Amino acid sequence: RFHVSAKQDLQYGWLAYMLGDRTTKKFGKTSKVFTVEGNLSSGKGKLAQQLAEKLGMKYFPEADIHYLNRITGDGLLLDEKFNGFCNLERFYNDPKCADGHSYRLQAWLFGNRVLQYADALEHLLSTGQGVVLERSPYSDFVFLDAMFKEGYIHKRCLDHYKEIKEISISEFLPPHLVIYIDLPASEVRKRIQENGETYEKNVSTSYLQHIEDSYKKTFLPEISETSEVLQYTSGEAEDVEKVIEDIEYLKFEKGPWLEQDDVSFHHLRLYVQDKNGVLDPLAVPVYIPEVTIGGTEFDKIYYEYRSVSNPGR
Repeated sequence: RFHVSAKQDLQYGWLAYMLGDRTTKKFGKTSKVFTVEGNLSSGKGKLAQQLAEKLGMKYFPEADIHYLNRITGDGLLLDEKFNGFCNLERFYNDPKCADGHSYRLQAWLFGNRVLQYADALEHLLSTGQGVVLERSPYSDFVFLDAMFKEGYIHKRCLDHYKEIKEISISEFLPPHLVIYIDLPASEVRKRIQENGETYEKNVSTSYLQHIEDSYKKTFLPEISETSEVLQYTSGEAEDVEKVIEDIEYLKFEKGPWLEQDDVSFHHLRLYVQDKNGVLDPLAVPVYIPEVTIGGTEFDKIYYEYRSVSNPGR
């Protein structure tokens, strides 16, 4: 008779480090973090996927509200009450919803981007294979900024977001490279009207313009201090070979990655594999009506979630 035990995935830890598991030994020319940024319908996903395929890197599609469902359990997409009580369709149909739905949506999406970025860093540090992400928690604020300027959210939401953003990504290392695809807001809306989902067609040009402005006036200048930045028009971004040629000319001589060694990579790897620890900073103990629920309601949802995700337990 054979002894059969439950499958257990071993995590990286101090013992592995003591036995010689070193991150820098796995690194090669493309052991980097690239993110592809841009407005809605700008072609980010296509370029990110092409770059990953041609450079032998791992592609991470944009994290949506179901990111956690997709990477855990059997991949079943659970009801929205287990996913932040939010969805994109409701946002586009009623962006000024009185119950604070717009901020709930963006806060939930930000949390999923944080989780995905931790997954991407863990993959890079564990395997040495570079990663290409479609957007990241570093750029997520462009949507919140646009929401605030359009009057979709209260200022307390903006303040809360800034607080959790600052502490939740403080332990991460920023992307080595940010690629921005520039598509005018008017053209973005035209593409959405032609090919977008029915509910997406409600989006206003002013909202899209605010996203574009936040990218150009705030995000790109700030991220350029620590990351290389390449900018292309939507048409130029279709020539993936030219983009790769431009990447090969970069020297990657800026940012905190240059200051890292096997000891700091070891600590970062321990941090990003602990997903509960990664998400802890998002739960700042402050009352925000848009994202706060009572204890009784929380318990009800929690146990219902347990029964769905772990039936029979």
